Amino acid sequence: MEPRSTDRRRSLALTGATDAVTRCRDFTRDALIDWHWMADARDDSEDVLLLVSEVVANACLHAGGPRTLLLECTEERLRVEVTDGNPAAPIPRSRPDPARPGGYGLLIVERISRRWGTQPLADGKCVWAEIASPPRSPDGQGPRPGP
Repeated sequence: MEPRSTDRRRSLALTGATDAVTRCRDFTRDALIDWHWMADARDDSEDVLLLVSEVVANACLHAGGPRTLLLECTEERLRVEVTDGNPAAPIPRSRPDPARPGGYGLLIVERISRRWGTQPLADGKCVWAEIASPPRSPDGQGPRPGP
């Protein structure tokens, strides 16, 4: 379960992993630090961490657990992909029951991401979401500081 990475693409194997949500948040935080998101784009980075948490938690709760997490960062967007072994696409609840905990995960994903979806795989599915990259600083080294 060793992470694999290239400069702007990182993957983490999760099959059989315990505490997958925490592991994925830590892995994502490390990537965002390396990609210079954390210092000047704190709100954006917190949104990414919440997005990862929700997609991974959904895989844990509804799909038998996540298999992989993939992060791919470009100048325009960050794409988060989580694979699992359940072929059923997630269905957002239009009105979660306020008397029961949970039910808000995909609503949060819809609010945070600029777009999201699922892709069937031979042995399950991939749930993906994209969030806009923060504006770059003039030197190109990291997000442009906010006002």
